[in-house]
Amino acid sequence: MNKIILADNQAIFRAGTAKILAIEDDFRIIAQCGDPVRLFQVLETFRGATLLFSTSMKLNTLQVMARVRSTGSRAIVIAENHEPIQPLIADGVNGAVHRSVTGPSLIECVRRVIQGERGVIANGCQGTVHEEDPVGARVRDRLTPKEMKIVALIIQGCKNKEIALRLVTTEQVVKNYLRSIYDKTGVSDRLELALFTIHHRMLAEAAIAAGDLLAQAN
Repeated sequence: MNKIILADNQAIFRAGTAKILAIEDDFRIIAQCGDPVRLFQVLETFRGATLLFSTSMKLNTLQVMARVRSTGSRAIVIAENHEPIQPLIADGVNGAVHRSVTGPSLIECVRRVIQGERGVIANGCQGTVHEEDPVGARVRDRLTPKEMKIVALIIQGCKNKEIALRLVTTEQVVKNYLRSIYDKTGVSDRLELALFTIHHRMLAEAAIAAGDLLAQAN
């Protein structure tokens, strides 16, 4: 059984990644964490595992890899869609993916790293910035600015109550907006919405920009 640790400060993305990897019978998610302290504790506890950690946690990659190697583990970094991959590979990670990675490409990357390969870059990562994304562009253009802010907060793992507080509105209004967003994106729940957004570059970029504006306003 291949032990996998998921470390990401975006809870909704952790849940989505776990859902993708759990499809494989020989993969076992043994721990999930959203902060550096917990991450290093888990690495010591579950030696010889494969760690997936995100750059959004603002960790020092060289330090993480030193700890990973000392525990006989391997590590795959999850980079934001706009981030270059090569500097992370240079820091010694065993593999790298962008958040927009497809399920099959993620699974392939994890398997190659488990088999001992180094410097594995998931299929599609090198060209992510330049790929056309007509679906993402179409959905992006259909969403209103308020809806885009809600999408941004959903990706961050916010619940309806927190979204309502951030947008100075009520939970019922947020629910109404979510129904509209689900209709426009063709998804049925917040996890599917987060994964749909992450996997469509142009929509993800628009959501990130909306989240930045919201953070500045607050």
